[in-house]
Amino acid sequence: MQLRYSFRVYPTAGQRAALARAFGCARVVYNDALRVRETAFAAGLPFVASAELSKRLTAAKKTPERAWLGEVSAVVLQQSLRDLDTAYRNFFDGLKGKRPKMGPPRFKSRKDTRQSVRFTANARWEITTGGKLLLPKIGDIAVKWSRQLPSVPSTVTVVKDSAGRYFASFVIDTDPDADLGRMPETDRQVGIDLGLGHFAVLSNGKKIDAPRFLRRAEKKLKRAQQALSRKEKGSKNRDKARRKVARAHAQVADARREFHHQLSTSLIRDNQAVAVEDLAVKGLARTRLAKSVHDAGWAQFLAMLEYKAARYGRAFLRIGRFEPTSQVCSNCGVKDGPKPLGVREWTCGACGAVLDRDINAAVNVVKAAGLAASACGAQVRRAPVPAQRGEAGTHRDGHTTVAGIPSPWAGEEVNIAS
Repeated sequence: MQLRYSFRVYPTAGQRAALARAFGCARVVYNDALRVRETAFAAGLPFVASAELSKRLTAAKKTPERAWLGEVSAVVLQQSLRDLDTAYRNFFDGLKGKRPKMGPPRFKSRKDTRQSVRFTANARWEITTGGKLLLPKIGDIAVKWSRQLPSVPSTVTVVKDSAGRYFASFVIDTDPDADLGRMPETDRQVGIDLGLGHFAVLSNGKKIDAPRFLRRAEKKLKRAQQALSRKEKGSKNRDKARRKVARAHAQVADARREFHHQLSTSLIRDNQAVAVEDLAVKGLARTRLAKSVHDAGWAQFLAMLEYKAARYGRAFLRIGRFEPTSQVCSNCGVKDGPKPLGVREWTCGACGAVLDRDINAAVNVVKAAGLAASACGAQVRRAPVPAQRGEAGTHRDGHTTVAGIPSPWAGEEVNIAS
């Protein structure tokens, strides 16, 4: 399985300028190639192949108008062309029904607040013995290592987010046998009922409060956004205020992501099978509860549960969103009809059991998934799950070099303190 590891990097002023050149050159190459293909399509000509685009890029670097493309690594420019190919492939696959539909590739703007470039092994980047990230034509960048990489990556993507922070993103291949050994088998299973009052209610009766990260940060965000609205458009002060708003939103997103990681890991570690309801998140996000739905981040949480279950040999099951989990008594199975949202507890008219609405729904999720009568202690077969983002992975032959240079981590376990 491929996983993405991101680490915060701290480039110097000169390195930030070099990265800005790399971001700009990659954007120009992407837009030039997209313009060539759109012009050919408008003229009724055949689709311009990637090889032809690469030849035109090489020729453009020799012209006075595009000579500055030679100031950055050629690998960055080639990867930009590959990103365009990926965008077209996703667009065509959507038209064929192989994936959800998406629009055609669009031109990138120099005003985009998120920028990224990718370096492959051909760029001869490396992790130095001092723990820094050496990138061609940029230099040694300080990295804050929060953990050790499980294997040697072959590519690194440098990302600048809206808040002005820089990250180095590595995609690595994990060891399946080691992953299965990290979490031993158990005979427990759990059903999860997601909500807004409580983020999650488990079939064992445990209720997990909703952190409401966005709601708690609303006052701070309000002040930052008011300050931004008072700044003159195009001024440096407005750009500073925009970054302040972006940092506030980034703190909320980071806290929410950390909460999702901790909870999903705990559930996967303690249970052999996890069952959830297939929620219509997009539909709920168009109601008056939209802000609370986005604040909960159900889709991100369920995605984490799914890939962690596949990684550690657990079962992850989704039941249909139209299952009447709140209308059926989990004790006797009698369906007594829908109930208003204000009814949080009721007594079953058939068996007399006193039912908590959320716990009853979580238990019914387990039953609807067919886990109550299954042998959950059995080993669950692993399913192939791609990395969380479409980035190149590592070599599968277990190389102990990075970008052709022996890695300082090869053959030993290194813990780099942050």
